[in-house]
Amino acid sequence: MRRYIWQNKNWQNFAPAGQGLAELTARARFLQGQLLGKISALDLRLQTEAQGELLLAETLQTSKIEGLELNVESVRSSVAARLGLPQGFGRPIDRSVDGLVEVLLDAVRRHARPLTLTRLNGWHAALFPTGFSGLRRISAGAPRQGDMQVVSGYLGHEKIHYEAPPAKQAKKELAVFLKWLKSGAGASNGLLRAADAHLKFITIHPYDDGNGRLARAITDMAMAQDEKTALRAYSLSAQIMRERQVYYQILEDTQRGARRLDDWREWFLQMFCRALQNSQEIISAAFRKAAFWNTLRDCALNVRQRKVIQKILDLGKFEGGLTTRKYAAMTKTSAATAAREIADLYRQKILKQFGQGRSVRYELNLPVLP
Repeated sequence: MRRYIWQNKNWQNFAPAGQGLAELTARARFLQGQLLGKISALDLRLQTEAQGELLLAETLQTSKIEGLELNVESVRSSVAARLGLPQGFGRPIDRSVDGLVEVLLDAVRRHARPLTLTRLNGWHAALFPTGFSGLRRISAGAPRQGDMQVVSGYLGHEKIHYEAPPAKQAKKELAVFLKWLKSGAGASNGLLRAADAHLKFITIHPYDDGNGRLARAITDMAMAQDEKTALRAYSLSAQIMRERQVYYQILEDTQRGARRLDDWREWFLQMFCRALQNSQEIISAAFRKAAFWNTLRDCALNVRQRKVIQKILDLGKFEGGLTTRKYAAMTKTSAATAAREIADLYRQKILKQFGQGRSVRYELNLPVLP
């Protein structure tokens, strides 16, 4: 009895999409054009700021989907270094974080280059620079040698959600997939091609670990090929994270053949539309941050002060206000230094004060922005 779609002969020969998806595809195209037009109309500096915020969201969320919490400051430092932005603040860059940022950038910036096995193996090696996933040694930069299961639950009470093709078959399926991806780069419906690419790769599950992150990078690449631009206009991973439980369920159901292929495609298009709408918020936040930093271009600020300002901007609002104790904890400096640097920010009118005595608090003196 066949339990998974990969057990069917020539299973990667997906049937064409049904006519029922035409209206949803048209809506996705409309929203896509709106957002790409908005970003393309920006000057280069604001484009770069928006790209930075979207890449930050994509890096954090594509890892979080798989339960990996990355350090925001480490990711920001890597993104800033890669894009030439000033907000890295000198934090040492984590090799595995930098590897993921590099993969995500390579997928979009070099979307016109075919995805070969060598390039894909390079992406995988970049995700696992030490050759370990946690405490487990893996075949970093090479397809897996053993069987693969997607399992949840604690020892003795595990639930098997999915069993991937045996390693030997997975290598053959991966070769078929890469050939299909290369031949379809000019497909008329690139949105559905991206949806199919995601499902095919995650079903093959060719590596010991990191398959989800690679699947989302491949999806980004397919979208960039469709849009014929290296501009990142949205974060699919951030939207998938918002819908993680539904994502896992429809993926599992489709891989088992319990749902129609067009059900997966329909969910993907709907998720894409929501990603486009939610990316408006990310882009608007990037504009606000860029405009605020622009007001500070003539201010004398040290690395600690910049770090605190960026933290407050990222949060939108610092709960309870900024205090000397919070400043000292964030910057790992003494209370005396924290008090002196807060006073300097207040003197430069970057911070405004509320409360008195021991209850004194500070918040950013933000200008009124459109």
